[in-house]
Amino acid sequence: MARVAEVLEQLADPGCAPLLMGVLNVTPDSFSDGGRFATVEDALEHGHRMLEEGALILDVGGESSRPGSQAVADDVQFARTLPIIEALRARLGWHFAISIDTRSVKVADAALTAGATVVNDISAAGDSSMLALVAARKAAIVLMHMQGTPATMQIDPHYADVSAEVEAFLEQRASAALRAGVLRERIVLDPGIGFGKTRAHNLQLLRDLPRFVATGFPVMLGTSRKRFMGAICRETMPHELIGATCATTALGTVSGIRVFRVHDVRQNRQAMEVAWATQREIAG
Repeated sequence: MARVAEVLEQLADPGCAPLLMGVLNVTPDSFSDGGRFATVEDALEHGHRMLEEGALILDVGGESSRPGSQAVADDVQFARTLPIIEALRARLGWHFAISIDTRSVKVADAALTAGATVVNDISAAGDSSMLALVAARKAAIVLMHMQGTPATMQIDPHYADVSAEVEAFLEQRASAALRAGVLRERIVLDPGIGFGKTRAHNLQLLRDLPRFVATGFPVMLGTSRKRFMGAICRETMPHELIGATCATTALGTVSGIRVFRVHDVRQNRQAMEVAWATQREIAG
């Protein structure tokens, strides 16, 4: 299997199939799986399952970013995430990448020391020292667009042109990362589906995915089990939205997305692989 360095190289290689980032929330209150994997043993079991199903990155998060959620103190994030990251490395090895889902520079620093190699920052490095840290560690960073904060983002989000504004923001943050010394191929952009967007905004961003790919940076898509799809499909429970998520994974694959952050790895791997084959294999 791929080693960590090879996984990071694949981020920016459009000749490789997209990567799957498996969600490993170790929080009590995440919108879809809060509390299910809070112990080290449960997290290890779930992480191992996602790797076997095709994930090459595990995204460990100790702070929920669901709409209306509040910030979590660093010491709480330390307690939730560091034992999991250390155990993943000790028990499962170095053939996969670990991402730390945090806005905190201190938490990111400790996680990188523990074995993470990617920082998934929903604030797009709102704390500018995050970029210096990532550059010094030669890590990768995901820069996501969000209007407001998790506590406020779904209170009347508005844009004049959502795709243009999100693209401009992400390009500005990517430029800041480059100036800080982050390697270009390790800067990943995420349009932030569901983060300060209405259903109409989310659908517009999905239609315009090629626009973000055209920036030249790897792009990540995170739609897994998102509420706006439930409204479309008339489903109320997040775990009932696997098919809806797979539809966006197929759409994203043909649009050039490089990373999919998902809860349901096996099903989304199948959607990605079939969509990828339609782009790469010549019939007959």
